[in-house]
Amino acid sequence: MGMEQPKLLGESGQPDQLGQPGRWTRRAFGRMAVAAGIASALPGLVFATGRREKNRKSSVVPAQANVSGPDSLRAHANAAGLQVGCAVVPDLLDIALGMAEGRPNLSQDPYTRTVIDQASILVPENAMKWSSLRPSPDQYDFSGADKIVHFAAQFGQLVRGHNLCWHEQLPAWFAATATKDNARQLLTQHIQTVAGRYAGRMHSWDVVNEAVQASDGRPDGLRKSPWLELIGPEYVELAFTAAAAADPQAKLTYNDFDIELDTPEQSVKRGQVLMLVRRLHARGIPIHAVGIQSHLQANGPRPGAGLVSFIRSVAEMGLEVYVTELDVNSHALPGGPELQDAAVADVYRSYLDLVLREPSVKAVLTWGITDAHTWLNQSKQPWALRPDGARQRPLPFDDDYRPAPAFFALRNAFDTARPRAMPDDSATAPKDEPDPFAPFAVPGSPGVPAPAPQPQPH
Repeated sequence: MGMEQPKLLGESGQPDQLGQPGRWTRRAFGRMAVAAGIASALPGLVFATGRREKNRKSSVVPAQANVSGPDSLRAHANAAGLQVGCAVVPDLLDIALGMAEGRPNLSQDPYTRTVIDQASILVPENAMKWSSLRPSPDQYDFSGADKIVHFAAQFGQLVRGHNLCWHEQLPAWFAATATKDNARQLLTQHIQTVAGRYAGRMHSWDVVNEAVQASDGRPDGLRKSPWLELIGPEYVELAFTAAAAADPQAKLTYNDFDIELDTPEQSVKRGQVLMLVRRLHARGIPIHAVGIQSHLQANGPRPGAGLVSFIRSVAEMGLEVYVTELDVNSHALPGGPELQDAAVADVYRSYLDLVLREPSVKAVLTWGITDAHTWLNQSKQPWALRPDGARQRPLPFDDDYRPAPAFFALRNAFDTARPRAMPDDSATAPKDEPDPFAPFAVPGSPGVPAPAPQPQPH
């Protein structure tokens, strides 16, 4: 049965009239004067102490530290050939979508100014997920997503789309509407509509998010998700193929979490993610990058050699790597704010020193920009709540928009990063060593015959 074409809603909630006047490309973005343009738009921006919470101390960072213009994350990352950015919430962005005196009207809102000054690339935290875009089966609401794309265009920022296919944050109507008969069309139509709307405007898309779950016990490593149940393993290939057709210019990314550490569990999952990416690559499915989410812990094991080997294996296929959702969870770390800050900054420092040695790592995005708006302080789950009741401090700026020690660890990591354009023979793993992630035979993989059909009962 065919599906009715959903209606499109723009920022006003009325039928969409977006059209094409705002189209731009990555090439056009590259011609913009990133650091200089933003520095002139935000003259002398200094993040000084605002309101203070009880027992809040900031002695670990320079007083009145200038972190704007040439001292911003954006400028330092640009000098290293990297993109730096953050997840954003459209409702928090306060900007007049117009021009005044030849440049966009600037808000005095600290969230908006921080995002403008620090980020060269933005990703919607929730605004492009199915539950946000699809209020009903026959209607799309692009108001939040459009705001982010328009905002980024005014300030020379790139945008990552997140995400086109995920097993979570599906709308309430999905379970009763999606069937094995219409799921392929439902997924394809969604990708055509969403990726097609922003064609030519996106740096990259997280096409498929978190499709691997080793504990589900499948030989191909795939998670037992609604998409797997309704479509089968080919839903991953279907999503990437549909995305490539809808937006040939975007870099198509597979994104996943819990693949950073060398623990037994994460090592297994990392290997299965690599096998999935290899299968896609070997079949000629359009995939251009792998996203490593990087939700890290302030205490416990640290990423190490296994992650480096994974990044190099991805690079051998000619794919890029993005750090897509970086933050540091300190819920289990004892001590006050200064101890939290020091530990969080140390994780940023050691992690980025590890991964930014690899030339294939092209972007670093934190999952939010300020502790005032982080999912870790919004969650009521045990893995997010501190026993002392204090708020977590996982991001480059604190609740008052002061640069935290994590900011300086991040900026220093860019300063010492290997230049992205420099060829590096060491990025290729030695050929005489066994590959720890050698793919095993999964029916349907390249060179592996499909299982013989089973006789049907009469």
